[in-house]
Amino acid sequence: MKASNAAATAFDATPAPSRLAETTGFGSNPGNLRMLTYVPDYTPASPALVVVLHGCTQTAAGYDHGSGWSALADRYGFILLYAEQQDANNPKRCFNWFQAGDIERDRGEALSIRQMVEHAVRQHGVDRGRIFVTGLSAGGAMTSTMLAAYPDVFAGGAIIAGLPYRCATSVPEAFECMFQGQTRSATEWGDLVRGASSHRGPWPKVSVWHGSADATVKPMNAGEIIKQWTNVHGVPPAPGRSDTVDGYPRRAWTDAAGNEVVEEYVITGMAHGTPLAVGTDENSYGAAGPFLLDVGISSSYRIAAFWGLTEPSERKAGIRPELREIPKTSEAAPRPFLAAPEAPEPKRAAHESQQDRQSASSPLDVGAVITKALRAAGLMK
Repeated sequence: MKASNAAATAFDATPAPSRLAETTGFGSNPGNLRMLTYVPDYTPASPALVVVLHGCTQTAAGYDHGSGWSALADRYGFILLYAEQQDANNPKRCFNWFQAGDIERDRGEALSIRQMVEHAVRQHGVDRGRIFVTGLSAGGAMTSTMLAAYPDVFAGGAIIAGLPYRCATSVPEAFECMFQGQTRSATEWGDLVRGASSHRGPWPKVSVWHGSADATVKPMNAGEIIKQWTNVHGVPPAPGRSDTVDGYPRRAWTDAAGNEVVEEYVITGMAHGTPLAVGTDENSYGAAGPFLLDVGISSSYRIAAFWGLTEPSERKAGIRPELREIPKTSEAAPRPFLAAPEAPEPKRAAHESQQDRQSASSPLDVGAVITKALRAAGLMK
């Protein structure tokens, strides 16, 4: 098992090569987001679609390079869709998972992402039964949003270092959820999802990942996400299965038919970021960088497997007759992007020291915590 905290700073700051092409004119785009896609040279007639949402300070191209999703798409023949935040919407390029106008069905950023999905489905003949979404940190919290607001669209999701749906509806509440966590009953959490749409099932299967040493988003949030989605699925609160994968504990919750509908990975000793296994073997993908941590397990690969995207029938073994070539979109040529910018170490240090102060003092001055966090994030002078 590799040390994770050191991996947070051991990265190459050179610009990452972009494999993504931008698409414009995909809809009214009320959230003012950018749409970028990656289409492998060969895909099945009705490919799956994976929507990927980056974290704060990151770009779509940087996160793709680090997480290895486009390499997985090449291997298994599915299409990628990246939504990218813009500075004009959030100074740290975080998705606004804490703003009511962006997290409700058919509004704001959530609607923009939904429009991107529909455009990709129509353009590439995507199988509507195999659309998935994943994201890190703010992107993980927005993944919670997309699963709750559009459970009729997504077959599954993966929330990495994220938060439960509607944990916050304001900036102060967002920092409170991140640094303290918010405890609610499973029914209360589940009701927030059920109230987000008129959908009543079936529900997306959900994979939850969190580092036990995360000082940016408190690890207890993973447990609250589990409570939310096990309640929605109507499964017992105790996991049906527990095992160890690549040295890390994994738990899974199963439905009445024995199907795994919720899973959780706790990456012991890992700080805030996406877990990677960087190497040359067939289950290693990506490159270490800011919040992209080489800890010996590829979350991207394991998530794809949980969704059924790595089944033998999915894998392209050479060029087979049943595979058809899908031309790259001609709407816009791929643009060069910067890799995820330099890790904001002062901000991370502020988070860590603030969390230490929280654990050392009682009662907690929540107002002071939020004010300091807002200043650290550049959202308050």
